[in-house]
Amino acid sequence: MRLLGAFVTLSLCVYHANAATAADILANPESVINQTNAILTCNITNPPSPIKGSFWTKNGDKIKGTETESVASTTQYTLDKIGNTDGGVYACVFQTEPQSEKNIEVKTPPHVKPYKESEHGNEDDKGVLVCVSHSYPPPTDWTWYKVGENDETEAISNGTDRYEIKSQPNKTTLYIHALDITKDMGDYVCQGTNELGAATGKIHLRVRSRLAALWPFLGIVAEVIVLITIIFIYEKKRKPDEITDDDDSGSAPLKSNAATNHKDKNVRQRNSN
Repeated sequence: MRLLGAFVTLSLCVYHANAATAADILANPESVINQTNAILTCNITNPPSPIKGSFWTKNGDKIKGTETESVASTTQYTLDKIGNTDGGVYACVFQTEPQSEKNIEVKTPPHVKPYKESEHGNEDDKGVLVCVSHSYPPPTDWTWYKVGENDETEAISNGTDRYEIKSQPNKTTLYIHALDITKDMGDYVCQGTNELGAATGKIHLRVRSRLAALWPFLGIVAEVIVLITIIFIYEKKRKPDEITDDDDSGSAPLKSNAATNHKDKNVRQRNSN
């Protein structure tokens, strides 16, 4: 019993010591929800040790340019324009012993974007469509739709023989088994929903026939055949011309020799006379 009493007493002492040294940080505002801009402010009272400086973080990463050696008990961070990717968990951090910090959530509506706006696949292969979200809080629900005639959308059921959907908070993937060139080609819509609303992204899927992969090879073969045909025709037309040229070049010297012999004969006859 004495041992148990001593343990309880020690625990209470540690608790009161931590409570006495715990800093009290007042954040203003405590959260930012669907705003276009904001000024985040923290004021620390009762720091556990002298303040040596401060900085700000976003999702655990230090924000560049916010670190200061100021010993002031107040620090601010300004968000001039809050976009779709500016949401997250911000924190003011005071450099004390131990370190003191306070979180401020900045929440934005969901922002959904396809990983690729256009995808393609071969017939009978598996199609893979991906959408991502970089907003905070991340979507809590993902839904896929197939766009039909007159832009009507039909929800795609997960776990069927043809479709499989795998989702994470910031990413969703639609798998289409055994692509069909007549059924699966077209537009697909991914929708992400969080507590502030919903957003969508569109992907166009093209399905190619398996023979399409042969077209580049067949094109090269056709080019080679055309080139060989041109060379063959050129060679065939060039040979008769070469033969004619050879005959002409061979007959000319014969005529010249005959004329020279005739002149020599006339000269010898004159000399004999």
